[in-house]
Amino acid sequence: MGTISLEHSDRLYWLGRYTERFFTTIKALGRQFDKMLGTKQGYTDYLDCFGLADTYSSSMEFFRSFLFDNNNPNSAAYSLERAYDNGIVLREEISTDALSFLQMAKDTLDKAEKSDNIRLALLPLEDILYGFWGCINEHIFDDEIRNIIYIGKTAERVDLYVRMKYPYDLVKKEFTRLLKNLNRVPKNTPFRYNTRYLSDLVIAIGTEDEYKQSKAIAIESLKHLFEKPEVVA
Repeated sequence: MGTISLEHSDRLYWLGRYTERFFTTIKALGRQFDKMLGTKQGYTDYLDCFGLADTYSSSMEFFRSFLFDNNNPNSAAYSLERAYDNGIVLREEISTDALSFLQMAKDTLDKAEKSDNIRLALLPLEDILYGFWGCINEHIFDDEIRNIIYIGKTAERVDLYVRMKYPYDLVKKEFTRLLKNLNRVPKNTPFRYNTRYLSDLVIAIGTEDEYKQSKAIAIESLKHLFEKPEVVA
């Protein structure tokens, strides 16, 4: 349709990114919780994926920060809060039902923080997020709105998968989804990707050998994928 403002497009994009960041962070930390607990190496490996310094005195302090600390910009709680903030503004576009799933996720995360069994208390979050995406598909009739959200979702997933050194087959699968979503963007929409960085990304993830050697290029390209091209005087 091409009638969505740049500001609104940006909010839709970041709704997708932050919701996926929350989802993937919860899953990654959940899988590693028992493995990392009591061992310093487990969580420092995770920090290394994101270039973060170890400022934690124990694995449990790390987990609590990365799960529940709203002041930690790399935490699940921070991502969920930012997703909810965008969802509030976009309530008319995404439906109150979809927004209610984000609120449910916030409530569940709050309960998990107070639980004696954090791992068990986090389990409902995966189904809650699937419910959110189901509402996005059910209630959004404007394909452009839905597609921008999914561009954010897939861009974030590719970024996190690359950083966390997921197998090439999984990264390639998600990157293919991202390309399909990008190809659906109407030419007259104000929300356009930067072809230079997309070209770099295509090369960096083109083959398994390139993926192994060019992860830094892939991450940098994703970071700048929606920057406006430089104007040459």
